[in-house]
Amino acid sequence: MFNHVPLYICGVYFIRYMKIYVTHSTSFDFQNELYGPLRKSELNMVHEIVLPHEHSSEQFSSKEFMKECDVVLAEVSYPSTGQGIELGWANTYNVPIVCLNKKGMKISGALKTVSEVFIEYENTEDMVKKLGQYLEK
Repeated sequence: MFNHVPLYICGVYFIRYMKIYVTHSTSFDFQNELYGPLRKSELNMVHEIVLPHEHSSEQFSSKEFMKECDVVLAEVSYPSTGQGIELGWANTYNVPIVCLNKKGMKISGALKTVSEVFIEYENTEDMVKKLGQYLEK
């Protein structure tokens, strides 16, 4: 499904899997509920995960950056106008969008116009596990 790019360094082949841009609402504790679990996971060792508000709450200029990404990971449990704009850019640039949502949360039906991939999770461990399984495909 995704392009895995081999990298040759000092006689050893490495796989740089994907540059993953993470988008989300700021109306929940994304540092602990999203960023922390992703950074602590094995996914962080394999993929380049870009967390736009990890070190600053300043506006992140994602429009041009989005073009360089292999996939956009969207935590869509909480509505966000800014996230909708970012997902529109990703869709325009043909960057695949993977939507994550907490079980029981009502998500916007409009998301189906930009993504076919929806992963529902129960807790952070479940989120990381299911995301890893999907990215391995």
